[in-house]
Amino acid sequence: MEKTQNRPQTIYGLRPVIEAVESGAQIERVWIQNGLNGTLVGELRRALKEKGVPAQYVPQERIEKLASGNHQGVVAVVSKVKYHSMADILESAGENALIVMLDRVTDVRNMGAIARTAECTGAAALVVPDHGSAALNEDAIKTSSGALLRLPVCREQNLKTAINLAKQYGFQVVASTEKGTIHYRDVDFRRPTLLIMGNEEAGIGSDLLRLCDVKARLPIAGSVASLNVSVAAGVMMYEAFEQRNRQ
Repeated sequence: MEKTQNRPQTIYGLRPVIEAVESGAQIERVWIQNGLNGTLVGELRRALKEKGVPAQYVPQERIEKLASGNHQGVVAVVSKVKYHSMADILESAGENALIVMLDRVTDVRNMGAIARTAECTGAAALVVPDHGSAALNEDAIKTSSGALLRLPVCREQNLKTAINLAKQYGFQVVASTEKGTIHYRDVDFRRPTLLIMGNEEAGIGSDLLRLCDVKARLPIAGSVASLNVSVAAGVMMYEAFEQRNRQ
């Protein structure tokens, strides 16, 4: 992936944003003013749905803070992060590939730290939902030490669909959860693995947990219920790294 030193580009106005989305530009997010209607707005919504670009509806005051000039109630940010198709990643993944999926991880610093460790441990990709997740913005890229510009990232509309697709490609699905019954070192990471890490507060959603083949736990000796998600992810990824590179 090519690396650019420019800050993310802000685009505003209905027609410019529609054209950017339809062209396949890597759009981080689109903000649309509440109550906005009309033919072009409908065209924009169709393009967003077709391309899987997340949109957020906000008050006019928020739009005014995001852009000046004739914004027409619409602002978009072109991301520096290049998004990949999960099907393409699975198609090219190796025999013991590790893919890391984050379920609603909302802290930008955690997101960046996890991406940095994933890149350092040779993960094939990072998978995030297109809604309810930390933005892959300048702060996330900085925290990742640029790893988000090198590590393939998949932004999925439906994580359950992504999990089922991984299973079709022969991946085992491993959840890191305090509800796990298997010690994390007993997981066989030499198999192609989709590792799921959950939200900082609630963990992995129950709908995703039901799809997991293995529920692994990290032992806790203290009174705090769980580790920070980036720390837990680091432990899991380095266990996978160790197993995959053991002679």
